[in-house]
Amino acid sequence: MPPSCCGYLSQYTHHHLVAFLLTFFSYVLLHASRKTFSNVKVSISAQWTPSIQNDSAPAFSPSETWEDNHLFADEKQATLFLGALDSIFLFSYAVGLYLSGVIGDRVNLRYVLCVGLCGSAAVEFVFGTLTEWLHIYNIYLYCGLWVLNGLLQSAVWPCVVAVMGNWFGKTGRGFVFGLWSACASVGNILGAFLASSVLKYGYEYAFLVTSVVQFAGGVVVFFGLLTSPKEVGLSSESETGLGPVETDTDSHKPLMSDEEDEVEVEVYGRRYEAAAATAAAQQQEEPPTEPPQAISFLQAFCLPGVLPYSLAYACLKLVNYSFFFWLPFYLSNNYKWKEAEADRLSVWYDVGGIVGGTVQGLISDFMGKRAPVLTVSLVLAMGALVGYSRSPNDQVINAVLLATTGFFIGGPSNMISSAISADLGRQEALRGSKEALATVTGIVDGTGSIGAAGGQYLVSLIESKLGWRSVFYFFVVMTGGSILFITPLLLKELRAMWRDRRARRRQL
Repeated sequence: MPPSCCGYLSQYTHHHLVAFLLTFFSYVLLHASRKTFSNVKVSISAQWTPSIQNDSAPAFSPSETWEDNHLFADEKQATLFLGALDSIFLFSYAVGLYLSGVIGDRVNLRYVLCVGLCGSAAVEFVFGTLTEWLHIYNIYLYCGLWVLNGLLQSAVWPCVVAVMGNWFGKTGRGFVFGLWSACASVGNILGAFLASSVLKYGYEYAFLVTSVVQFAGGVVVFFGLLTSPKEVGLSSESETGLGPVETDTDSHKPLMSDEEDEVEVEVYGRRYEAAAATAAAQQQEEPPTEPPQAISFLQAFCLPGVLPYSLAYACLKLVNYSFFFWLPFYLSNNYKWKEAEADRLSVWYDVGGIVGGTVQGLISDFMGKRAPVLTVSLVLAMGALVGYSRSPNDQVINAVLLATTGFFIGGPSNMISSAISADLGRQEALRGSKEALATVTGIVDGTGSIGAAGGQYLVSLIESKLGWRSVFYFFVVMTGGSILFITPLLLKELRAMWRDRRARRRQL
């Protein structure tokens, strides 16, 4: 039967749905707890700096009041330390990604994922809740906890992408992964909602709620997640409806490849029947084969497309995570809006990212290419950044501009970190050694996190010296840098599209 929309959807079972939802909500909960820190920065800054009440403190205990409750002399110093914490988290997160990707291809993904979720929840509870309850204010303690948090959280993303790559093949990957990659944005929205709903009781309760929910999610994942179709006695071919012909050739090719697709619609039915017969014969006649060996870190780094997409993602994630970490703080300080209002308004950036990732992933599926879609979106993102930097003091206009900016920045970011990482981890060079998805994902996301880590301190430094508008111009330059790294892949895919058109014209 020829492939159609209904036929395409019919290849998925309830096992696919469970894997989709559990991996989706695993990262939703992780990002919700991560978003809490950016949403309560104003409250934390106020707690770490002196107030008017400190100036009028009783004469018998001024030094005790100052030393026990305050870390910094003014708000500017506190802001710089908050930026340093963001960079510390992202640097440790990047290092952890390089390690956890390799571990994820060698250890059961469910175990690694559960340790990351539950361990991170425990660290965030100590960082934001326990230290406030016990009135422990120590710079070195905060830094150490945030390093540990980054290492634990780094275990999650390579694992969930690898699980999704095990369950979902190349067919429709742009749309499926584009929809699934909305998990980060949904987590940001959930985190903003939870933080703003309990912020009136104190920022420590925002950390308490999100860490408890995340820990519970880790327990559910441990007992409910199936990391591969093989765990329920199914091969990837029988579970997804894809025969060995497509699995052995096409499903390992990334969409950035310039090779022509030789699969014809009219022979699809015959290939499917032959594949089913071949699979049944193989199960009876062929002896069991050894599982594929995991690829080394250096081999994964040298795969085609990994380096340029990693560098492009480093620039893009710097911009995306700057919005993630600093948007509520910017809205509250620049427009003098209440912190809870700024938290709720910031979710429009994530709404735009959700729509952008899904729509752009679907378009890339129809085109059969990723780089052209990314390039067009990033060019428009540069204009959106300039427009948002000049937004008036109006919440409706600001929300519209935020959603537009999120569409053109969050969309490409989601595509590179999910669908394109899966393409790279399933390309032709990996035939016979399929265990590379987590490693490749860790390399791409880890390199992106290094760029984002260096950017967070730069954001706080540029803002303190030149103001917020200069920060947005810095974002424009970084977005242009990501386009520059993608350009060789774009030219390669455009040449492939031109050759395809010429071949079709000759056939006609």
